[in-house]
Amino acid sequence: MFDHCLYFNSSALSRLVEREWGLVYSEFGLTPPQGFVLRVVLATPGCLSSQVADLLGIARPTATRLIDNLSDKGLVERRQGETDGREWRVYATRAGKALDRPINEASAQIAKNLRAKLGPELFETAVTSMHNVRKALG
Repeated sequence: MFDHCLYFNSSALSRLVEREWGLVYSEFGLTPPQGFVLRVVLATPGCLSSQVADLLGIARPTATRLIDNLSDKGLVERRQGETDGREWRVYATRAGKALDRPINEASAQIAKNLRAKLGPELFETAVTSMHNVRKALG
C-alpha cells in the first residue's frame, strides 16, 4: 500500500536499523544517538554542541540533551572556551576515552553485519542514496 512512500519506508527502515544499533550500543549503556554523539566527541575533542548537531544532522537542543546525558554518565565534560567565555567545548572524560576503541569496533561490526545481510552493493547504494536525499531535503 505504501511501497512508494518515502515517509513510510524511511520510518520503517529507521525503526529496524535503530533496533540493530540499539542492541550493540546497549552493551555500553548507551542509546544509538548517545553512541554517535560520543563518537563525534572522541573524534573531535573540544567540539561545540552546535558542531555535533550540524555533523549529525540533528537539532541543537537535541545535541545539547544528548551531551547532557553523556555528561551525567561521566563520559564527556564541558569546558569553558579559552578565547570566548560563552563557548563550552565538549571533551571525552577518561571513561569516555576508554570506550573509543570498543565502540568503534562494535560500530564496524554492526555495519559489517548489515552489509552481509543486504549485500555490499545494496548496502552502499542505500547509504549513498539516503545521504543524497538528506542533502537534497536539508
